[in-house]
Amino acid sequence: MHSSPSCHAPISLVLGGDVMTGRGIDQILPHPGSPAIFESHLRNARDYVELAAADAFPQPVAFRYVWGDALAALLAADVRIVNLETSVTARGEPWPTKGIHYRMNPKNVGCLTAPRLDGCVLANNHVLDWGYSGLKETLGTLRAAGIASAGAGSTGAEAAAPMTITVPNKGRIWVAALGSPCSGIPPEWAASPDSPGINLVRNLDAPTARLVAHGLRQVSGPDDITVVSIHWGDNWGHDIPPEQIAFAHALADEGIDVIHGHSAHHAKAVEVRHGSVILYGCGDLINDYEGIIGREEFGGDLAVLCRVEIETRPRRLARVELDVFRRRRLRLARASERDTEWLGAVLNEQSRRFATVVTPGGGHLLTVHPRPPPLRNGRAVPLEVLVQTGRTSRRAPIRPGANR
Repeated sequence: MHSSPSCHAPISLVLGGDVMTGRGIDQILPHPGSPAIFESHLRNARDYVELAAADAFPQPVAFRYVWGDALAALLAADVRIVNLETSVTARGEPWPTKGIHYRMNPKNVGCLTAPRLDGCVLANNHVLDWGYSGLKETLGTLRAAGIASAGAGSTGAEAAAPMTITVPNKGRIWVAALGSPCSGIPPEWAASPDSPGINLVRNLDAPTARLVAHGLRQVSGPDDITVVSIHWGDNWGHDIPPEQIAFAHALADEGIDVIHGHSAHHAKAVEVRHGSVILYGCGDLINDYEGIIGREEFGGDLAVLCRVEIETRPRRLARVELDVFRRRRLRLARASERDTEWLGAVLNEQSRRFATVVTPGGGHLLTVHPRPPPLRNGRAVPLEVLVQTGRTSRRAPIRPGANR
């Protein structure tokens, strides 16, 4: 029997995209691991620190440093969930067929506890960068730190099992995590009944969506909130493949409250569908890419945190906001109003095909809400028709100002 919350205040979730605390980030923390990396162009992780910081800053930094101005937004929420795209280990060997390997020294786990992360999803293309022994240490380190995880495990059942987060006097959140091969996850990383790995889902189709939703319904109660977190898609570009849209819609139609997508290095479209929130791409939250030139048109130096508030009785999506930040000296700083408006215009353009509006919410906030469907001959046109026929506006993204 599932217990009911004693009060019905909204539950607030803050969801972040990729948190990549390995490589350059690990090097500025109190306990940097070995700086050796095995990339074609660089061999020392310290080089990423030098690229990011045009002006030197005192090091090592405190564990809370990289979160910067985002810390307040994280601590103000009931629940905090991110995609941890880093192996947390001092063990293992670099995966031989990969060109980039991320790992953070387990002694730097304070970087993840400083913002009081409740859960990390792990079904991504970097958590096994240092092999199965690295994955084992990652899981153990998170467990010892009191951080729940989903999407990876010592068996297939463990990798597929959702994590649960309890908010005292409010309710529970259930999170299932899965990765798609289209995000670059090696197929051999898939967990099997008797071997470790990640929850790799090879087909993004309606039967798979129903199976994932059914698994969450089996364990959750009527007042619980359900989240499906998915690592999918390419690193750059606003296009969203039809199979991703169909999969997200199937999950929403099955009653999943939040579809938490990530993989691209920048934020992508948002959709509000039947009271569910679909984040097609949350972008990178923490990384060491600062100072790397190229792809400026996507605003990859900007980061977002998505705040979702859900009332459980009666069931209602109360609020969706995007908190916008900019990376400076490997730290999240509040974005300027100009940067926020630019990103809002881009996301509004990308989200309009989903009958969803993104507007400035003041300062560094953007608000997300549905809008009435378009009309044809005085009658509403089903959104699916517009998506399937491609009859949506595709104006070029607005470029950021030259002084960004």
